[in-house]
Amino acid sequence: MSDDIRHQIVALLPRLRRFAYALTGDSDRGDDLVQDTCVRALSKQEQWQVGTRLDSWLYRIAQNLWLDHIRAGKVRGDNVDIDVVENLPGEDGRSITEGRSTLAVVSKAIDRLPPDQKVLIALVCVDGLTYKEAADVLEIPIGTVMSRLARARRALHEASQNEPELEMSVEVGTRRG
Repeated sequence: MSDDIRHQIVALLPRLRRFAYALTGDSDRGDDLVQDTCVRALSKQEQWQVGTRLDSWLYRIAQNLWLDHIRAGKVRGDNVDIDVVENLPGEDGRSITEGRSTLAVVSKAIDRLPPDQKVLIALVCVDGLTYKEAADVLEIPIGTVMSRLARARRALHEASQNEPELEMSVEVGTRRG
């Protein structure tokens, strides 16, 4: 079973990486979360029940690790990397700058969402799961998925309205099924 689960985990890595990036908002921290998730999953593989959804199990591990990281961050405080420098050159500097500004506003708005809403945004909007699939992954009723996404959409819309330079309509995925 060990080799089989490893091959299945490798096949799920792109989805797991998108999920981790959506949670962390940063590719490096997202990659770290994926790595920690894989290490945890492989070290605890006997806890996974054959016949159940491996992706749900991996998402749950990633979510728990992320929540643990958030809780630890509240105790330790913010971590700032002074070596990060933003490069803005490109073909059309204005377009790139506006795009990054929009992305920054939306990313900040997503970061301010409660963890339960942020997880659903990651599953439904980033990973493309249906409401039913997200409900199955998180083991919650589909109505809870719908209400949390509605609150998340409302919060993102309000954040977009509070940014004068941001003229966009935040539209969060609405795949049902």
